Amino acid sequence: MLNSKIREDFPVLERKINGKGIVYLDSACMSLKPKQVIEKLIEYYTLYPACGGRSQHKLGSEVNEKYHRSREIIAKFIGAKKPEEVVFTRNTTEGINLISRSFEFKRGDVVLTTDKEHNSNLLPWQLLKEKGVKQKIVNSNPDLTFNMNDFEQKMNEGNVKLVSMVHTSNLDGYTIPAKEVIKMAHDFGAYVLLDGAQSVPRMVVNVRKLDVDFLAFSGHKMLGPTGTGVLYGKEQLLENLNPFLVGGDTVQNSTYTSHVLLKSPEKFEAGLQNYAGMIALGEAARYIMKIKRKNIEEHEIELNKLITNELQEIEGIKIIGPEKAESRGGISSFYINKMNSHEIAIMLSELGNVFVRSGQHCVHSWFNAHNINGSVRVSLYLYNNQKDVETFIETLKNILFLK
Repeated sequence: MLNSKIREDFPVLERKINGKGIVYLDSACMSLKPKQVIEKLIEYYTLYPACGGRSQHKLGSEVNEKYHRSREIIAKFIGAKKPEEVVFTRNTTEGINLISRSFEFKRGDVVLTTDKEHNSNLLPWQLLKEKGVKQKIVNSNPDLTFNMNDFEQKMNEGNVKLVSMVHTSNLDGYTIPAKEVIKMAHDFGAYVLLDGAQSVPRMVVNVRKLDVDFLAFSGHKMLGPTGTGVLYGKEQLLENLNPFLVGGDTVQNSTYTSHVLLKSPEKFEAGLQNYAGMIALGEAARYIMKIKRKNIEEHEIELNKLITNELQEIEGIKIIGPEKAESRGGISSFYINKMNSHEIAIMLSELGNVFVRSGQHCVHSWFNAHNINGSVRVSLYLYNNQKDVETFIETLKNILFLK
């Protein structure tokens, strides 16, 4: 288990509502923010609240220096070869959309996804149907683990240009065997984009060791500010892509009839940037690296084992995904046929200040395919402890007793 003093870095955990502390179990949606990250935001707005890139004065130069430093930290965080392979975005969604709009597809090309994709990695490919690009789905095994046989079969059907898959599912916490998936895709001549929104914050993801072509992830799930994210791409692949947003700070020069784009990553970062957010995102990555993601992953699994053991003892509860907590990381998503998931979440909040996610978690396609209305999702992170688990279980049991 991680050191309990970590909780002291998160100001919101000191808050009392109706005289009771809060139990935050919704980190798959949004992580809490440590004071170190908050202080970086304040630092920007109080010491150098200037325009980066364009302004040559001392404040502008300071912004440029810290902004670039943050890019270097993120490159180290994911094992990128160069900082220039790191494109700053608003979130995972924007990164995936950037690829869907900028990647060179031709009619008849296939994009391969899984049956557990977040809408952010489903809808962008559906929109490409107008251009004659097909989307095919790799179906999971009955226990919701990755079906390598179905994946290989879909690859064998031909014309797969891009494999775009969720690395760790926000539905059930299961992590696909990414290295094997990437190798097979490359053997067939396809490129690979990973949705790393859930994996990057809590497990070691090294883009060079994986040999992944593109990786998108969000800052708000890894202790960073909202409206921050990253798209990683191999240097040559980024250079070959055309941006789908252009304007200020994306060009070397322009005339009334032509323009010359800057190189990556600047050509993808149009307009005034979220300097405060990206500088603070670098601080979030630094914070996580200090704790070590291996320790975070182990911590989440230990707590999830406790949750899983308790949930499995409650009659009527069905956990989504693999049975063992080790295969679901820090997520326990469950449902009760006779109760609405939103009702359970509201009662957890009202009775115990226990905050979870309910509904279909932006994976409507999976829930609709399985005729399940929704689930209650408990998602852990580095600041949770055994007491949080005990409070959640006790409150849940009280709710079920009331029903």
